[in-house]
Amino acid sequence: MPEISIIIPVYNAQGTIANCLESIFRQTFNNFEIIAVNDGSTDKSLPILKKYKNKIKIITQQNQGAPSARNNGAKLTKSPYIIFCDADIVMAPKMLEKMYLALKNHPEASYTYCDFKFGFKKFKLFSFDPEKLKKIPYIHTTSLIYKNHFPGFDPGLKRFQDWDLWLNMLKQGHIGYHIPELLFKVKAGGTMSSWLPSFVYKINWLKRVKKYQEAKKIIKEKYKL
Repeated sequence: MPEISIIIPVYNAQGTIANCLESIFRQTFNNFEIIAVNDGSTDKSLPILKKYKNKIKIITQQNQGAPSARNNGAKLTKSPYIIFCDADIVMAPKMLEKMYLALKNHPEASYTYCDFKFGFKKFKLFSFDPEKLKKIPYIHTTSLIYKNHFPGFDPGLKRFQDWDLWLNMLKQGHIGYHIPELLFKVKAGGTMSSWLPSFVYKINWLKRVKKYQEAKKIIKEKYKL
């Protein structure tokens, strides 16, 4: 049985999925399985995935969104650890090794997360802080999690699925551990394409900012923050 199950939700990712998979194959930690969930892609994502069919498991479903794709992939795993890797991510070679060792060395934590790079922007995160987590979403979805502590993603949410996951786990008494290293990069224009510089969110009349605030309000009401 592999120690880690890597679940990749794939939707129209023909320009990034091959680089994502190749970065996983270059990992120094190699006791893992890869489950790619093709979420109703209409481009060449599925043919590209099939080129790796001897190395990965492929699930195909009608388009349901990333949260459902992640949940459906997780249901098929038996590994003690799981990690959700978006199709536009490129892992550093020692990413899995460092995350795995971090969880082994910090048994108080249920998951471990790291710094990352999105396009040219470096996201240097913080040590785990429950109060900060209640105020802002600062932990990326791509974190290594104890499978038994994973409660599932809320498929009804359009945004902040990652923030919702970590708040849900916090509610159940599960905390995270921060690795202060850049261990992966995200291609600009992919799943984080809606990211804007922090000062933009002060311009309340912008449509994108309004949607951001509305989504944030849903999370705050859900957890009474």
